[in-house]
Amino acid sequence: MINNLPLPKQITRPGIDARFALSFADFTLDVDLQLPAQGVTALFGHSGSGKTSLLRCIAGLQKSHNGLLRVNGELWQSESSFVPTHKRPIGYVFQEASLFNHLSAEGNLHYALKRAPKAHTDIQYDHAIELLGIEHLLKRHPEQLSGGERQRVAIARALLIQPKLLLMDEPLAALDLQRKLEILPYLERIKRDLELPIIYVSHAPDEVARLADYLVVMKEGRAVSSDTLSNAMTRIDFPIRLGEDAGAVIEGTVIERDLEWQLARVSIPGGEVWLRDGGNAIHSQVRIRVLARDISLSKTQHEDTSITNILPAHVLDIGEDEHDGSLLVKLLIGAKGNGNDEVEKEANGSVLLSRVSRRSAHNLELKTGMDIWAQIKSIAVI
Repeated sequence: MINNLPLPKQITRPGIDARFALSFADFTLDVDLQLPAQGVTALFGHSGSGKTSLLRCIAGLQKSHNGLLRVNGELWQSESSFVPTHKRPIGYVFQEASLFNHLSAEGNLHYALKRAPKAHTDIQYDHAIELLGIEHLLKRHPEQLSGGERQRVAIARALLIQPKLLLMDEPLAALDLQRKLEILPYLERIKRDLELPIIYVSHAPDEVARLADYLVVMKEGRAVSSDTLSNAMTRIDFPIRLGEDAGAVIEGTVIERDLEWQLARVSIPGGEVWLRDGGNAIHSQVRIRVLARDISLSKTQHEDTSITNILPAHVLDIGEDEHDGSLLVKLLIGAKGNGNDEVEKEANGSVLLSRVSRRSAHNLELKTGMDIWAQIKSIAVI
């Protein structure tokens, strides 16, 4: 019999251990995951892949009777015990804001304060309002708010519950592109300012590339890939075809701003790249995204070209692409082919993907292990 009383805290390694198995008439969920204790973990996959089912299991909204869930040493579910949803220290943000229409934005936030444990107030009321930029919205009712404003209030409400884990189920899916772009910086601030693990469900590669630190790829109810974002996105055999969204995500540091030409120079492992100036301060950390379609290859270094970024690279792997006429080439920036330890070289450089036609690959005589020049237009770097 399942005991609905929460178990005492247990001291184990930090992180999230999640094991669930569910069977329905036309769908089976079967996952066994070890997730990081901090940052944003994205559950990524097509509709129907099991992302939301897994999130509901973590929240306790869906029972997997032989499941296991341990969050930073606290056992929330085992074969014999189950902590109900209302006793789990979680914040849950749905696709729709789901605010109480009879309450103002301020009233919705105070409702969360009433639910929060009195002895645990890591996220202060004023801080949550400032993080989401909603001070001017507090007296308005939900019908007086735009979709993006409602979602920002809903996120602040979830934070004020004082969660130890924040669950977000495609929180931007119901918004148009402009509202989505308005909210993303607020999500980045939450990630940066709060030491709060976040599990973020999305089927949008651009959201995942911008927010995630760790990536779980879901397909037909199973986790078919689980790795850091940078490693996962540069897999030649990525389990889901990304098409035009295939590419790499790299962390870098702004080292120069050219105000005359409106460009910024960013240091990345193994080299430097110029990109459009986004106003980031010198020495600030930035995340850049380079799509495979925006990298061309050359055997020699050219100077009579409009392309600003021409970087020495080493071919790590060559694999099939979605179209029969193209290939994906895995490149290592900042390391030549002297030596056999690819793992060590990857640790000191940046890994990129380039999409080339089979004809170009033939003409260049591309093969694994060769040195090449990677050419990246500055305006193409995101």
